[in-house]
Amino acid sequence: MHTFPLVYLNGEFVPPERATISAFDRGFIFGDGVYEVIPVYGRRLFRLAHHLARLERSLAEIRLRNPLDFAGWQRVVERLVREVAAEDQSIYVQITRGVAPRDHAFPADARPTVFAYAQPASYPTAELMASGVAAVTAADIRWLRCDIKATALLANVMLRQQAVERGAAEAILIRDGLVTEGAASNVFVVRDGVLHTPPNGPFILPGITRDLVLELAHAHGIPAREAPLPESALYEAEEIWLTSSMREVLPVTRLNDRPVGNGRPGPWHARMLALYQDYKQAFREGRVE
Repeated sequence: MHTFPLVYLNGEFVPPERATISAFDRGFIFGDGVYEVIPVYGRRLFRLAHHLARLERSLAEIRLRNPLDFAGWQRVVERLVREVAAEDQSIYVQITRGVAPRDHAFPADARPTVFAYAQPASYPTAELMASGVAAVTAADIRWLRCDIKATALLANVMLRQQAVERGAAEAILIRDGLVTEGAASNVFVVRDGVLHTPPNGPFILPGITRDLVLELAHAHGIPAREAPLPESALYEAEEIWLTSSMREVLPVTRLNDRPVGNGRPGPWHARMLALYQDYKQAFREGRVE
């Protein structure tokens, strides 16, 4: 049973069971599309401009015209939020190149398929935040344009499954000896009194939560730096965090079956989590945008 009464599909709000898409859609055939996930706190769209800017960039990189302007997207997602009872939600948006005869080249006249829905948010439990999660390292087998938020996530799925089968919550990816990101998250490391994260680039999806963590660190005097992060830094880390819209700031306390630091979430994480939750509450109350 769906937790949302309506979805948006190609200009209409319809019940989920009526949301049907052609088997010849290029999103189904090729994974030819992009997506975005937008958090909702207290029924307010969190950093909507940031998320829509990232969506616009992904669309531009695959040479697909954005089917809606900012105001159009805002109307769609606000309607979806109203349809769900929960105060905190997540909105999923997906745009594919549309229906066309199977050919790798872009079709000349296909209309994009536009799909979106809202559902209640699901966050890590307080118990999980208190204990932390396990992670494993894995070779980054993905393509060379991970900065595009593409729907073709087979490599990410395989890497995440590899982690699950090893009893871990996430795979931290390594390319040419450097940390890139998680299969579905960005990575932070506390080491030598500094918070480190790899810089944005073609191998990393620019995370909205990642950027907020850096903003909060800079605003509150927490030393933070964006720089290439060697794999060895993971084993020397006092703390490791995973960040994403729904995981927020999740501590890693075991890596490859070895404890991170003392094997418990550390003081840096406690401080950042408090700052993050304070910011969320201020956003809910309209004190920050």
